[in-house]
Amino acid sequence: MGVSTGSTTEGGSTARGSEADTGTWQETLRAGGYRLTPQRELVLTAVEALGHATPDQVYAEVRQHSSAINLSTVYRTLELLDELGLIRHAHIEDRTPTYHSTAGHEHFHLVCHHCRKVISLSGERIERFRRELVDEHGFQVDVGHLTIFGTCAACAVARSGESPDDLDGSD
Repeated sequence: MGVSTGSTTEGGSTARGSEADTGTWQETLRAGGYRLTPQRELVLTAVEALGHATPDQVYAEVRQHSSAINLSTVYRTLELLDELGLIRHAHIEDRTPTYHSTAGHEHFHLVCHHCRKVISLSGERIERFRRELVDEHGFQVDVGHLTIFGTCAACAVARSGESPDDLDGSD
């Protein structure tokens, strides 16, 4: 499956999020002056099915359904779908962007440096920080691109030899 293996998702709805709230993906493409093509549908469907996926993972998924699509088409289509707000990219892996659908809820990512586990958290979880950034700096946060790297609880326990209860910070 890809990067989403072992990931945890919190919160969410079934409505398509952000810029695509105004209608279907087909309407969003048409409104942008783009044609509806089978390749675009295949790429969007692959991203939605995979959860979080690199372009190579999307390409592998798409190739299971059509041999008539090449890697450069996948890259161009991912860029277009991202530009139109139908998908988002975040930098979850080292060098390659990871794409996820805007369907569902706005979320950000916690990524463990050690085991590479990805935890997806609702954008609402960062709301207080978001308000502080607006109030103090006039800065609007794009949560869909936010990735926070650190150490997950399981890796912290494994590295320290302590129980999870010892690491929660409460005394």
